[in-house]
Amino acid sequence: MKRLLLLSSFALSTAHADDSAQARRETVTGIPGLVAFWDFVKREPDGGRFLAHVPEGADNDYPLDAGNYVKEYWGQGRDATYDDFPLLGRGPFGQAIQIRHEEDITFRPLLYVPRERLHDTPLDIKGAKRSLTVVAWAIRNRGGHALAGIWHEGTDLKHEAGTDIRKVQLGQRQYGLFAGNNISGTACAHVSENGAGTFLNRFAMHKSNSIDVSPVIPVDAPDDVIDASWQCFAMTFDHGTDQLISWLNGRSGDRWFDHPKKDPSLSTAYNAWRQGHLHREPGLQEGEDPDFPMDQFYNPPEDTPLSTEVVSETDTEKVEVQEFPYTRVQFTSRKDAGGGWKVLDRDLVSLRLNPWWYPHDLYEPTRESGGPFSIGRVIHSARTSGFSGWIGGVAVFDHALDAEELAALAALDDRP
Repeated sequence: MKRLLLLSSFALSTAHADDSAQARRETVTGIPGLVAFWDFVKREPDGGRFLAHVPEGADNDYPLDAGNYVKEYWGQGRDATYDDFPLLGRGPFGQAIQIRHEEDITFRPLLYVPRERLHDTPLDIKGAKRSLTVVAWAIRNRGGHALAGIWHEGTDLKHEAGTDIRKVQLGQRQYGLFAGNNISGTACAHVSENGAGTFLNRFAMHKSNSIDVSPVIPVDAPDDVIDASWQCFAMTFDHGTDQLISWLNGRSGDRWFDHPKKDPSLSTAYNAWRQGHLHREPGLQEGEDPDFPMDQFYNPPEDTPLSTEVVSETDTEKVEVQEFPYTRVQFTSRKDAGGGWKVLDRDLVSLRLNPWWYPHDLYEPTRESGGPFSIGRVIHSARTSGFSGWIGGVAVFDHALDAEELAALAALDDRP
């Protein structure tokens, strides 16, 4: 009798879990503008490839192939199969895949939709006046790299691991959601206007970071800890506001980065800001690079300061920091003969990382110059292991969801 009661209780619990997962699934598919939603439950017949939930009438459900990009581009390592993505058996929508930390540098498995099966489809969000949202429900075991997106970083970059590359391709970046990058564990939104590097950096630098940071959960954590640890990573780009925003669990937050001039990567954004201002002055200025490409200047709006803080002031000199929507600029001024202040120098002392100002369109590749949509990893020359953990769902929308919608998606967890 006790065994019968236990079996009955388990059956009721399983039915309730299935109903809850279906209700969460319907929340995602019910939001207007959905392009594709992989819940890792929907599959081809007989347990084949994972399929996406797509709008009614759509003729492409984006089946995910398994691949090892090191074998494709370096000719090293073994093929990847679905066996390389263990299943959790539960998750926000009833299932989740594991992205394992791979010690073998010749093995970097990912799930992907090849370019030939996505080019010019709704998933291929690109070009003028396009906005988007990418959401991933995930648990982070370690690392902080790519979760999902069209973000082929190229195999042309010079890394020690890439010296024996057989198949060289330029960057094919459009949009990507990361669990870090700059700041590990944050939700990180990444977009590109050219598929390649930004501000003369070999890497793309248009990215934002959420104010919150996802925890690291041990890979062998108990089931109850795993079930309570789902995080909702999201990115939005709104072409109408030129804002790229990262969200973790429905919260974006206001993140600034001080002293970008001293940072190895953000110093290139600092220089792009500085070169833009020097270019606007008549004549060739000290420190100006006349060959710096004008389309790589980074000069967010600085018309009217939101606030001003006086750092120091004497009878003849004043130093103050003015905050603008995306920058904090330090001005050094000297009093002229008429009693007014003349600006002698301006310096960027802080950059806003969330939201990030992005005044461009999304990269619009050809069929030949476009990359795949991948989940779990992206193709890149460094061949680092990247993110490892569980991914319980990935959704893409063709517009920027608002805070209320993202909060609703963040509430879709699998907590008992």
